[in-house]
Amino acid sequence: MSLNTQSYKLPENLATAVKASIEDWKKNDKLRRLWRRDVSVWTGADEGNWLGWLNITAEQLARIDLFKKIGADLKKAPFKHALLLGMGGSSLCPEVLRMTFGKVKRFPDLHVLDSTDPAQIKATQAQVDLKSTLCIVSSKSGSTLEPNIYKQYFFEQVKKKVGEKKVGSRFVAITDPGSKLQQVAESDSFLEVFFGLPSIGGRYSALSNFGMVPAAVMGLDVAKFLKNTQEMVKACGETVSPDANPGALLGAVLGSAANQGRDKLTIITSPEVSDLGAWLEQLIAESTGKLGKGIIPVDREKLAKPDAYGSDRVFAYLRLDTKPDKKQDAAVAALEKAGHPVVRISIKNIYNLGQEFFRWEIATAVAGSIIGINPFNQPDVEASKIETKKLTSEYESNGSLPAESPFFEADGIKLYADERNAAALRGGNTLASVLKTHLARIKAGDYFGVLAYITMDESNQAALQLIRHAVRDAKKVATVLGFGPRFLHSTGQAYKGGPNTGVFLQITCDDKVDFPVPGQKYTFGVVKAAQARGDFAVLAERGRRALRVHLGKNVKTDLAKLGKAVQKALA
Repeated sequence: MSLNTQSYKLPENLATAVKASIEDWKKNDKLRRLWRRDVSVWTGADEGNWLGWLNITAEQLARIDLFKKIGADLKKAPFKHALLLGMGGSSLCPEVLRMTFGKVKRFPDLHVLDSTDPAQIKATQAQVDLKSTLCIVSSKSGSTLEPNIYKQYFFEQVKKKVGEKKVGSRFVAITDPGSKLQQVAESDSFLEVFFGLPSIGGRYSALSNFGMVPAAVMGLDVAKFLKNTQEMVKACGETVSPDANPGALLGAVLGSAANQGRDKLTIITSPEVSDLGAWLEQLIAESTGKLGKGIIPVDREKLAKPDAYGSDRVFAYLRLDTKPDKKQDAAVAALEKAGHPVVRISIKNIYNLGQEFFRWEIATAVAGSIIGINPFNQPDVEASKIETKKLTSEYESNGSLPAESPFFEADGIKLYADERNAAALRGGNTLASVLKTHLARIKAGDYFGVLAYITMDESNQAALQLIRHAVRDAKKVATVLGFGPRFLHSTGQAYKGGPNTGVFLQITCDDKVDFPVPGQKYTFGVVKAAQARGDFAVLAERGRRALRVHLGKNVKTDLAKLGKAVQKALA
């Protein structure tokens, strides 16, 4: 038995609340009811329609020959690379697998694209040889904007390399039956269409075909991965008492903590499994952040000394037993000693990652019940999509996005906000002074979010990490960093629909590189701009404290200016 284990060190008041939650789940037989798809465990809405993930591991093991065949076929095929074109639930699990397992010998090197940033699309394209690349178009609904426009673009690019007759044979699709993407795939003679289950939402789909087909393509032993996962499924089963059930117990901690105001879940991962945090962010934020409630996951925030943290934090340490980090071990021990609540999860080896997918899915469903929300819908993600659609439609009609005026401009950097936020921020005569006013709006128990619609590369990430940590250290609050548009399909739900405790700095830029989407009037840069403006409009409409900083074409230089201005504002 190689089950990942977990342990807890909790303050007394939280331990008492967790015990009460567990007693409630025992007394009211809630675990059995959850497994039987009883919607009264949550809000009595449509939750029962979204629980296909409970049995998916066993179902996938029953058709394991499909994954073995994919692996065998790809060993013979001439593909050097595989390029997954997806967003949110269809891209985050494959990204975790790629970043954890790396390239597998004799199998295609998997790359994942989940950005509309033109420079990032070009950078991804430069990493693959399109003549020998298998493109995987992944979209549950088949109508999500980003995978559709990626398909339009890369279909044309591959066609230029291999010709009209062969282009379809370089594409596969993963989608729900009857979707628009299925029709496109059949019409364009795709090599294969793999189906998802309509009863599994995107963020719970890691163990379905959305995660396991890319796993097979990149050469993982899918049978081993799923068999290991099945051990956690059994450990979290309906007959296991909630106080011995890993998923239920973790969910009781997360839900009880959120109800006590400890609603910032700080994720600490061993370096070898660091990308697991990005997957957890989506699962937790999109599932719980709504109706003014929820858990804000904090990923990749560098650990500080215990006194840097307030009483709104819970820490989850996912430690890879085969390659732990001694500095992390010491930092987590210090947090425990100082009385902060810490959840420790011991991952036996990387083939046990699927156990964490399932443990956290159960935990999120249980936490959602304790918080009192439906953990399977995402109303505020839809609101953002509607705003984006309005703007791209306007561009298609008029050839331009609606005009907008900055309320402040200096040194090539422009500041934008809605009327309410602009009124709160006017009066400063330098970038640093406006930022000082904005950052002064952060109060104890709030969090600070950097929402960046720029290329997600090492240089930009490093610059933005400096900004978030400067704010964390000065204001003693949790900080988050998301790159758009990917966070829109993930943490964006909680930022708009969760507790109104976020203070946001949205960052946009003039694109140095841009190119059209085949078959549309708009370009990828226009789509990204529409997504950023749609995102900001919904943040403003939800009464969020938000400021948009627009950089010029030299993003690196302007980010350095912004970083200096933030430091001045915090001084």
